[in-house]
Amino acid sequence: MDDSDLSPFQEAESRWRRWREHIAARPSLNLTYRIAVGVIGALVLAAGIVAIPYPGPGWLIVFAGLGILASEFAWAHRLLHYARKRYDNFMDWFSRQSLVVKGAGALLTGVVVLATLWLLGTFGLVGTWIGLDYSWLESPL
Repeated sequence: MDDSDLSPFQEAESRWRRWREHIAARPSLNLTYRIAVGVIGALVLAAGIVAIPYPGPGWLIVFAGLGILASEFAWAHRLLHYARKRYDNFMDWFSRQSLVVKGAGALLTGVVVLATLWLLGTFGLVGTWIGLDYSWLESPL
């Protein structure tokens, strides 16, 4: 099969593989590449972990960070599959729960968001905009 028989996805994957082999053939360039992937993947993973308790794509960011790391590190590939399986199991379990349990999850998420906004000083800032000057609105930090 030559390159003309490949789908656009397969063609892009083939180009990527050749480019990666070119890098892997040069030890210092390969080390630099792996370090860059490790740093970027770790930063994305850390951002995802921080974002987990908040509404939005926290787990998606975690899986993206693990995916970046898994492109170069076997341990991250194993961890990605392990975490994805556990996440899917939890979401299946959670979807079968009563409205009370789901409501408690939503309430807990709301409490985490409100506590974070308070700690970051958002309530104090917005309060000054609308003329509310209560000391309990200010962040303790």
